[in-house]
Amino acid sequence: MRIAIIGRSEILYKTALKLKESGNDITCLITAKEAPEYKVKREDFENLAKNLFIPFETGSNISLFRKTLINSKSDIAISMNYPTIIPQEIIDIFRLGILNAHGGDLPRYRGNACHAWAIINGEEKLGLCIHKMKGGELDSGDIIARDYFKLEISTKTSDTWAWFEKRIPSLALEAINQLKNNNDYFLEKQSLDPKNSLRCYPRCPEDGRISWFKSSLQILRLINASNKPYAGAFCELEGEKLIIWDAEIKENKEIFCAIPGQITHISKEYIHVACGEGLLIIKEVEFRGKNTYPSKIIKSIRKRLK
Repeated sequence: MRIAIIGRSEILYKTALKLKESGNDITCLITAKEAPEYKVKREDFENLAKNLFIPFETGSNISLFRKTLINSKSDIAISMNYPTIIPQEIIDIFRLGILNAHGGDLPRYRGNACHAWAIINGEEKLGLCIHKMKGGELDSGDIIARDYFKLEISTKTSDTWAWFEKRIPSLALEAINQLKNNNDYFLEKQSLDPKNSLRCYPRCPEDGRISWFKSSLQILRLINASNKPYAGAFCELEGEKLIIWDAEIKENKEIFCAIPGQITHISKEYIHVACGEGLLIIKEVEFRGKNTYPSKIIKSIRKRLK
């Protein structure tokens, strides 16, 4: 198959390499400025294009590269994390359309940061779909391939992102092979009923602010959902920002009175913090730019996180 590559992120980069190694022809590469959390930069895609001797374009308006896409004579394109919605006139350039890798269980979990929202919402599993794109629409179109990742109470976005990096290139290849064998293949047509869809909107760094008045489970989910590659869940310690990278729920039978955020115990490495309901064990923090055990910076149970 002749495949055009459109988008950003290290996952797309690895997918392009996987498809090439599997005997497909990569015909052109179109990218845009990377997001802060991406490890693979625009320059890496440019170097890949040079090594493959294929056209390279960069920018967030895909319509400006229409001629390059037409001249590539590609059968299909794969797009991941392109910063703008791709119009139908671009999709129609390819006889098999454009595939997208989406980290959400379509038709539910459409939109942005779906893996983080799934953790916050306490889902039992995270969906991953390779689907055909529809012009001007978000995460619509026939699903070609799907897989799931089990979510535990301790699962962090870093865990889901690592799974995406490992699984998406292979799942994308599976989808390409299905369409190579049968151009009309689909695993599932997406429901058009709005009640079957959950639209997820972007999360910002400030969304990671912890309210200690919530339950220990709700706060733990926020900590896990805000984990790397994102900016982290945070609170304040004596007026300075404290990022919490790792925590777990403290099984506790003690009946206590405490204002949420109160430090209730300090061990050799960890601390316990009172929540609106229950206790959290805080295991790793970042303070003043350095990662450390919380007991290294908090020495008294008279301290309180806000």
